[in-house]
Amino acid sequence: MDTVILSDWLVARLDRGDAEPVYRQLLRLLQQAILTSQLPPGTKLPSSRTLATDLGIARNTVLHVYDQLTAEGYVHSTTGSGTYVADTRPDRRAVNARKPAAPDHPREDAALPVDARVAPTFAEAVTHAPPVMVAAHPLRHTEARDLSARGRRLIREAGVSAKQWGAFMPGVPDVSEFPARTWSRLQAKLWKQANPELLTYAPGGGYRPLRRALSDYLRVARSVNCTPDQIIITTGIHQSIDLAVRLLTDVGDRAWVEEPCYWGVRSVLQSSGLTLAPIPVDDEGLNPREPDLRTPPRLALVTPSHQYPLGMVMSLARRRTLLEYARQHRVWIIEDDYDSEFRYGSRPLASLQGLDDAGSVIYVGSLGKMLFPGLRIGYMIAPEDLVDTFRTGIAELYREGQLMQQAVLTEFIMDGYLTSHVRRMRALYGERRQILIDAITARFGDTLPVMGDEAGLHFVLGLPLHANDRAVAAAAYDAGVIVRPLAGYYSGEMPSRRGMLLGYACVPNEKIGPAFDTLARVIENTVLRVSPHAA
Repeated sequence: MDTVILSDWLVARLDRGDAEPVYRQLLRLLQQAILTSQLPPGTKLPSSRTLATDLGIARNTVLHVYDQLTAEGYVHSTTGSGTYVADTRPDRRAVNARKPAAPDHPREDAALPVDARVAPTFAEAVTHAPPVMVAAHPLRHTEARDLSARGRRLIREAGVSAKQWGAFMPGVPDVSEFPARTWSRLQAKLWKQANPELLTYAPGGGYRPLRRALSDYLRVARSVNCTPDQIIITTGIHQSIDLAVRLLTDVGDRAWVEEPCYWGVRSVLQSSGLTLAPIPVDDEGLNPREPDLRTPPRLALVTPSHQYPLGMVMSLARRRTLLEYARQHRVWIIEDDYDSEFRYGSRPLASLQGLDDAGSVIYVGSLGKMLFPGLRIGYMIAPEDLVDTFRTGIAELYREGQLMQQAVLTEFIMDGYLTSHVRRMRALYGERRQILIDAITARFGDTLPVMGDEAGLHFVLGLPLHANDRAVAAAAYDAGVIVRPLAGYYSGEMPSRRGMLLGYACVPNEKIGPAFDTLARVIENTVLRVSPHAA
């Protein structure tokens, strides 16, 4: 091999004025030349002294590059003989062990033996190579990013929004009202103590003082029956459900979900390979039909205290029926206690778990809505015979941490700040809820109904059955208002209701009216054409 050709080729490509050091450029160019067989296996490289002279760089630079190439397996050196390109070509027998279907237009050299497809000499490669070297056979974009069937479905049906703040984003609390100074003070106190146990992994299901504080709080606020040992600290509802699904179900198992239901938990269940059975809800909550009852599911996911997204409460009769059905047919119930703390005009309702005497209910909750979503601390309450299983599972799958955050939260709860903050935010959200309802009534009268406004951080503004709520949401987004179409929470193509989810919690009082005026104009233009109550 003529070393002059290699040296000339490198000189033409080294950029002395580039921010990338010459060492890095030389290493990259030689690596690419070897990977694309422009420097075929067995090629002897110039001596470090010769190459340094040809390139006009320090010999130590070339030595450093050769050492790195040797360490990464691109070349090998023989004392007294020189440095040679290593044979790093893929093992054809392994690659072709499972031959793909023959292409419609085979390459001209496809019939040649592998050994007959000789790599070009370096001189030939230099003659025909483009100025910028690229991989010889790059994968097509779609090939490099092929998704599984469940991956395609997850991405296709994803409900996550690019915007997470503003009128009228549902499910988002007003984080600007969070007592950040109090939190910062508690956090600073704990960091000063520098307890090493708070900086490692979270064993045993989470920080025990936090589990004890949550146990006390939930017994009073939600009528939950549990001990601190039954509480497993997670990063939120999604992880809690994912853990339960991984440990209690197999691919293909049947799961009941409310119809409609929160798209996020539906995605968790579907991506785990479960077969979802949408069960309609009515004014009393989950209402399984006779065919549903004949095929018991492995688990049922419900939001009994505040159905998401419609807002109804599961009646006591339905709760007792579901619990008895679960006991008889060995069905696991996951109770998602969504937004239960924010109820207007009455006390928060008791949990389904508090009625369970058979150990069928796995209760999951989050502190994100009460405090701030970025906290990423949630919890699950496991039946006593599953506690050790869930502790082992969460440690094995997720290697939990955030003990410092959990310790801060413990202080926040024990000092009474959580209770006072929730009480204050319940009053503020109730006020904003009423402002928005008054704006709707003033604009549309009783033409468009408000549904599920008794609790939570959102309600549903009903639209006529002929309305395309997805189109309304898209037009509102273009106008600067965020709403979610009710159709997105149904699994079928023909939802039984049309409407928009309007979140009011994160919208300042003075901005609710102007923002709704914008939304109202969109509704009038896309659904009603003319306002029934002209402003």
